[in-house]
Amino acid sequence: MGFKIGGIVISGPLVLGPMAGVTDLPFRLLCRECGADLIYTEMVSAKGIWYNNKNTEELLRTVQEERPAALQLFGEDPVIMAEIAGRLKEYPFDILDINMGCPVPKVVNNGEGSALMKNPKRVGEIVKAVAKAAGKPVTVKIRKGFDEENANAVLVAQIAEQNGGAAVAVHGRTRAQYYGGSADWDIIRRVKEAVRIPVIGNGDVKTPEDVRRMLEETGCDGVMIARGAQGNPWLFAQAREYLISGKVPPKPGVGEIAAMILRHARMETECKGEFTAMREMRKHVAWYTAGLPHSAHLRQEAHRISGMDDLERLVARLTEYAEACGDDRRFSDGGQSGRA
Repeated sequence: MGFKIGGIVISGPLVLGPMAGVTDLPFRLLCRECGADLIYTEMVSAKGIWYNNKNTEELLRTVQEERPAALQLFGEDPVIMAEIAGRLKEYPFDILDINMGCPVPKVVNNGEGSALMKNPKRVGEIVKAVAKAAGKPVTVKIRKGFDEENANAVLVAQIAEQNGGAAVAVHGRTRAQYYGGSADWDIIRRVKEAVRIPVIGNGDVKTPEDVRRMLEETGCDGVMIARGAQGNPWLFAQAREYLISGKVPPKPGVGEIAAMILRHARMETECKGEFTAMREMRKHVAWYTAGLPHSAHLRQEAHRISGMDDLERLVARLTEYAEACGDDRRFSDGGQSGRA
């Protein structure tokens, strides 16, 4: 079930995708414990490192417990990208990934992220320069294309391979789609058939069954789970069990969810301090509790969390609601946190 990226052995197909503002160190560690085989950091701006932006250092932090880990870099200048790749080679991560898929305007308008899908020549220049400087395997995360009229993922993946890319992750949506509509898994299959390097499929993966289906339908080497893991790091363990035994384990009960919320919050506090951690946890609580009894009310309360005491009281009410309903109710299908 595993594969290799350059000389890095990935023990299985389950990959945590990079998500800005989500895949920080605590969340990555939780997903790793739950069974993720490869972890991606939040994307980091090459120019931010170049100009010594004080906010980038925390984004660069990785620890032994989460490895193998891929650090994701974004930028559009081959010289700056190569310079930063060289600076980072001594950092304790295993793979350097280049983001060519981010759809947000402030990135795209700078010619970065998915804007690079419109410039295959620049793609080759960046991958070649970074691969030469990095001293680690270099991978590329792309989309189906910038829009349907320019669905050039196969071409871009081939260019990445030709210029030293060790793997490519393909999100089956165009930039124009953002995260709406459905992901096109057929483009992932076409990329896999067109290159010899490993291909990681991404898009609309939110259940263990989705993981197996993507592997079977596309032939991809790894399956990247992103938004499907928000509030549900257990998805990695469930998918692993399903791939091995064909049986889907039960979803977590309220008690397990409550314990995970508190553990996550304590890890965030240790990492970032209580003030920042509680603001980070507001969105995580909403994801963890989606589909649970009184979840709408809990989400409203979560927006007012300012300290660990507030969070502990909210979690206590969560368990009280469950007891009042007479059962330890699990996530409903509609409560899943969305598509990867």
